[in-house]
Amino acid sequence: MDLAESRKFIVETPGIVTEQVPFTIRVARSDADFDKAVQMRHEAYGRHVPAVAEKLRSLEAYDRQPGTVVLVAESKLDGSPLGTMRIHTSRFGPLPLEGSVELPAELRDAPRSEANRLGITNGRIGRLVKLMLFKAYYRYCLATGIDWMVIAARSPLDRQYEALLFTDLFDGQYFPMRHGGNIPHRVLGLRVATAERRWAVAGHALYDFMGRTFHPDIELDAEPSASSLPGVTAAPRELAAA
Repeated sequence: MDLAESRKFIVETPGIVTEQVPFTIRVARSDADFDKAVQMRHEAYGRHVPAVAEKLRSLEAYDRQPGTVVLVAESKLDGSPLGTMRIHTSRFGPLPLEGSVELPAELRDAPRSEANRLGITNGRIGRLVKLMLFKAYYRYCLATGIDWMVIAARSPLDRQYEALLFTDLFDGQYFPMRHGGNIPHRVLGLRVATAERRWAVAGHALYDFMGRTFHPDIELDAEPSASSLPGVTAAPRELAAA
């Protein structure tokens, strides 16, 4: 199936569309869900960093810690796993990357999150799965009152986050990450409240995808914070002030 053909659009209101994709993204709840996440991690890391992949044959302690969720993308056709991502929040303590680097004070004093253990299937559909997982991460942060999305990314994956308008928090420095096999990573951040405006002002190719498209296949069941907007886990919203 061609990537474009795998996306189904339905126009709802001017400028807003509903897009359906051939998979769902949801929070892992059962042992079977976590098994799918582990499978995807091991396969994906095995293609790029085999030494780390060997340590990912089973669940990690982080997976079931408070303030952490594991996302699983799975095929609507047969339920097979297509991707996974783990999201940490600072609700109960520092982020994993903070064990390797001290964040700037502006971030240390704010609700923040880290996404890691990204793993996606090979093939063309994997590109769409990656985009949808990133959108799910962003929507989760909106729903739970997170101010900053923070990423530790090794080369060349760091360029993907630069392309999404993340800012390097340390002027291009690399830091060995204890939870990343001590491989050097750059640390990048993006403010949640102004992300959509940044994409819009920049004419970013993903702005419509991120901010003007409703994806009902993202099923987060996040508990909204008092500062979040109703329905932000899936529905488009107005641009926040810069």
